[in-house]
Amino acid sequence: MATRKITVSLDTTALALAERAAARAGLSMSAWLSRAARREAVRTGVGPLTDGLDDALADEADTAEAERQMRAAG
Repeated sequence: MATRKITVSLDTTALALAERAAARAGLSMSAWLSRAARREAVRTGVGPLTDGLDDALADEADTAEAERQMRAAG
């Protein structure tokens, strides 16, 4: 799945919570925010996208594996 670099502004509380949650999940902020945005969009009724769903799942698996390898390397 392709990614785009964007600029996002968060209030300080939201940022602190997101940083803690990402660290607890062992994810980068980008990966955690992407996952959280996807989950919230589906939760609020946007619904899952069928276009690119396989790519999204594969991208998430690739990201998780890369982060696992990075953690293992120290």
